[in-house]
Amino acid sequence: MVVAAAIKEVIEIPEGVEVIIDKDISIKGPNGQISRNFSYPNVKISKDDNSIVLVTSFPKKKDKSMIGTTKAHLNNMIKGVTDGFTYHMKIVFAHFPMTVKVNKDKINIDNFLGERHPRMANVVGGAKVSVKGDEVTITGVNKEDVGQTMANLEQATKIKGRDPRVFQDGIYLVSKE
Repeated sequence: MVVAAAIKEVIEIPEGVEVIIDKDISIKGPNGQISRNFSYPNVKISKDDNSIVLVTSFPKKKDKSMIGTTKAHLNNMIKGVTDGFTYHMKIVFAHFPMTVKVNKDKINIDNFLGERHPRMANVVGGAKVSVKGDEVTITGVNKEDVGQTMANLEQATKIKGRDPRVFQDGIYLVSKE
């Protein structure tokens, strides 16, 4: 069995992005700022001139996977503060016209399948939701917040007790950017 002495991954920092490494890693860019704590004991994170360096010594299988996971999270954070994340959803209804309204950190879905009580979905973190006609757009710098907000909206319109092949009403993901 051959064990590698160390694994090193390097992430380039693009122009206009500032990275601060303390207990938490803060990444600041033109669209905003994200801060996150990466506390895995065998992964060391440091900063060179214009790159972030991830190193693990005498890695086991879990250490190798954590290097890859940490690298993916950091790449998502950098993409978020430079380009941002946008999810487009579509409101679909056959008979009862549902209305979707945004109130700060809640989304109200009225008249879903003719129900009298409105359904609610939470907006997570710094995600921004806008509704225009039958289009719902969710934007933000944190991929996890945008994705969870989208999932909350999709789950709020989940149909129970009816055949989903017949009753296809709901709010569905169309595209991600």
